[in-house]
Amino acid sequence: MDETEFWEIIDASREAAEGDPEEQAELLVERLTRLDPDSVLDYARHFEARFNRAHLWDLWGAAAVLFDGVGDEAFDSFRCWLIGQGREVYEGAVHDPDALADLLGDFDVEIDGDGEEIGFAADEAYEALTGSETPELGLPVPDKEPLGAPLDLLDDDVLAERLPRLWERFGTV
Repeated sequence: MDETEFWEIIDASREAAEGDPEEQAELLVERLTRLDPDSVLDYARHFEARFNRAHLWDLWGAAAVLFDGVGDEAFDSFRCWLIGQGREVYEGAVHDPDALADLLGDFDVEIDGDGEEIGFAADEAYEALTGSETPELGLPVPDKEPLGAPLDLLDDDVLAERLPRLWERFGTV
């Protein structure tokens, strides 16, 4: 599976789910179980590589602005959700997290931003196909600390300064 195929699967599932991340996760599992196990592992590698690439301080700050604060697990779920939004939103946000101000339509904290189940889709599909857990994917283990300049996720002034457009649109005032 190449990168284009990966994003086509993401896009098709998001469109069919009409933006609902839980429904999208179910559709991803459904779609992936129609593939062979090696293709599911290819999909998992693409997903994991993007998940790791999004481990950035400024992106964590963006999640903190959108959710009015966010811990480790919520940031992981946010990164999965971000991948589920498709290539344009994902790449734009990784390149410039403040661009989420322009890339996102409405953002409902009750529905949006939680893509934990999207992150498990490949594991569920692989297990359904093989009866086994997903093996190690052979990707480098990322640093525990996000990349980029650290920031205080609890300091509204710091978040507003680092992510001005996102803060103006979604921040608490």
